[in-house]
Amino acid sequence: MNVINTDIEGAVIIEPRIFRDARGYFFESYSKKEFDEKVAPVDFVQDNESMSTRGVIRGLHFQRPPYAQAKLVRCVKGRVLDVVVDIRKGSPTYGKHVAVELSEENHRQFFIPRGFAHGFAVLSDIAVFQYKCDNYYHPEADGGISILDPSLGIDWGIAFEEAILSDKDKKHPLLSDFDSPFDL
Repeated sequence: MNVINTDIEGAVIIEPRIFRDARGYFFESYSKKEFDEKVAPVDFVQDNESMSTRGVIRGLHFQRPPYAQAKLVRCVKGRVLDVVVDIRKGSPTYGKHVAVELSEENHRQFFIPRGFAHGFAVLSDIAVFQYKCDNYYHPEADGGISILDPSLGIDWGIAFEEAILSDKDKKHPLLSDFDSPFDL
């Protein structure tokens, strides 16, 4: 696997080695040994999958400590714009974001350490999104930042008037009104 560093330390893009022939393709989507050596030692304990339609934007979500989660995400059908925002107090990149397109064609994955808010926008007719988490989901630890926050400068690739958001995601605070539970 090839690890591509981003402008925010710890958030990395992973490109698998893909073996193609007349039958199709094969790749190793996850190897704990290689991941621990090249990215970070992480013990993933839960896998999740969602399906969404064009125009859906989910996020920007995180889990508060002690239930914080690191995630390894990928899009196995369709195309998404995947976005992370650094919400670690004291970080030189606090409030900055990284966006990467994940798709069934590019097979890229995105590793999101603890201390980041995460979301994605569906750019294809449908998208099936999978992610590994290093901690179990705890609804009482849910947190979020508004995807509509203009101070974040995120171009979701979807006009806000066309975006499909959950009621919960419409209520997240702006970054300026947010007291992060994460320290660097």
